[in-house]
Amino acid sequence: MVNWVKVYRKHVLALVAKHAGLRQHAVDVDDAGTVINFWLPRHKQAQEEKKKQITKHPVVLVHGFAGDGIMTWWLQVGALSRRGYDVYVPDLIHFGGSTSPSPDRSVGFQAGCLAAALQKLGVAACDVVGFSYGGLVAFEMAAVHPDLVRSVVVSGAGTSFTDAAVDAMLGRFGAKTITELMLPESVEGVRSLLSIALHMKLWFPRRFLEDFLKVMFTNRKERGEMLEEMVIRDKRPTPAFHQNIFLLWGEHDSFVPIEDANSLKEELGKKATLRSISKAGHLAHLERPLIYNRCLTEFLAHVNAQSS
Repeated sequence: MVNWVKVYRKHVLALVAKHAGLRQHAVDVDDAGTVINFWLPRHKQAQEEKKKQITKHPVVLVHGFAGDGIMTWWLQVGALSRRGYDVYVPDLIHFGGSTSPSPDRSVGFQAGCLAAALQKLGVAACDVVGFSYGGLVAFEMAAVHPDLVRSVVVSGAGTSFTDAAVDAMLGRFGAKTITELMLPESVEGVRSLLSIALHMKLWFPRRFLEDFLKVMFTNRKERGEMLEEMVIRDKRPTPAFHQNIFLLWGEHDSFVPIEDANSLKEELGKKATLRSISKAGHLAHLERPLIYNRCLTEFLAHVNAQSS
């Protein structure tokens, strides 16, 4: 039986990426077998294959937990490439085409692998856009690799995820564990996750949800361990970021409410700005893509003007 989500990702989304001037490329991160799959600018090759001076500003789009790179960002790649950015869309480890034999499931490992891959691709400095789990990765990259990360855009994530935040989230949604919520095993679990993530009240046919479950929730053991590693007991001190940080939030985000975004902005200090998008939830980049893209490109233009 045809899996229509697989077909859609393989053909329709691939066509969108290629129309935006992107191609797929796998980067060997280390000698142990860690590989990160990218959609990246067609002209770009790995540094070991060909050295080329980067003339455009690289923007890296880091996906969340319930999708891979192109499934998450397909409505952003064209908008960014049309404005002259070099767009890099990775699949994090254990998502899409990215793999690693390492037992490390931490956010720090994801951030380190992504930074190493970008450096192998010859990216000296970039703007990193992170959604949800990808926001945690983006913040970690900015803290540990300040020379690589020029600015940060985050939607639906803080700098860390604590036990208290998990308990509050589970209480809101009536789930027993973070794994039950974020790694559903049934069609009804997927339906519940999407209804929570979206502000719009959309109906999805059961066939679509079945196909989505089969395609988007693979590597369940590794991802379950990632969820466990993601949660920390006590809140860590907020890093002193030197980068400009743009918090771009759905006004009706149920996972990380706008009130938490306001608190995060205050913690981050003068380097951070917050913009909320009305009539949007956790998936603001998919629900209100025109507004999201306009806010994103305005911030990037401001960053570029400051650095030129």
